[in-house]
Amino acid sequence: MVFKRLLGRGGIPLEVDTVVESGPVRPGSVLRGEVVVRAPERSVEVESISLDLVVGLKSGTTEYDDRPNFGHPSVSGWFTLEKGEEKRVPFRHRLRWESPVSEVNGQALGVFLGLSTEVETKNGAKGQTDHDLVHVAALPLHEAVIDAFAVEGYLCDTARIDDSSIPRTESHLYLRQSFLLVDRLGGDGRPRELELTFFTNSVGCEIYLRKAALKTEDWRDKPPALRYVAAHHDIGRVDFAGEARQWISDVSLLRGHHAGEDDADDDY
Repeated sequence: MVFKRLLGRGGIPLEVDTVVESGPVRPGSVLRGEVVVRAPERSVEVESISLDLVVGLKSGTTEYDDRPNFGHPSVSGWFTLEKGEEKRVPFRHRLRWESPVSEVNGQALGVFLGLSTEVETKNGAKGQTDHDLVHVAALPLHEAVIDAFAVEGYLCDTARIDDSSIPRTESHLYLRQSFLLVDRLGGDGRPRELELTFFTNSVGCEIYLRKAALKTEDWRDKPPALRYVAAHHDIGRVDFAGEARQWISDVSLLRGHHAGEDDADDDY
């Protein structure tokens, strides 16, 4: 356990640590943990505890900027700690279905998801802990689709999260995650790289596929994307490898304009 020491007016100390339940959690399921606060030297009145689930974005350098968030777990505050007393405040938070993921089939994607904790006391101490790592695993439907592309020679190399949403979707989070699929087989007419994006809800996914342009952030400045749909209950019932083969063929035939220029209804 690693406590962060906060100091307020008059040097009032408070030590804080946030513990996230070990193991990955999936979108749509519950994240659990606890905030541990301790008053090592004197009594402290805690007024509030605030939690934010944050996303690390690459901002053109090797640094990460934690601008967007994808949830605010609720935790009770307003209590008094006597000198030397420690209190554990549990939290539970159901992740939105649209939440980004940090791993697929146990493989890290190189994106950072974390939990930031801010504590404020009546004595003037206010500060944030370091970001505690949160592991969010891809849903079985995500993995089934990504595995199907792997069967066709396109392996998932990495992913990127942008602070914007997919046009014409009823999104609750202003962020979008795209997966880079790289062709390991080669062949005439096959795009070298594909960009795969899911928009997920409790029923299933809208699946967007295009020739890759991960360095282009704006959705409408990217190559045109085709949209497909799949339900969570399709796993084991649908030949996703066959579907992926057709989707790759569909995208290979797309030519010309970007996705903001008078697209057809199903081109995004």
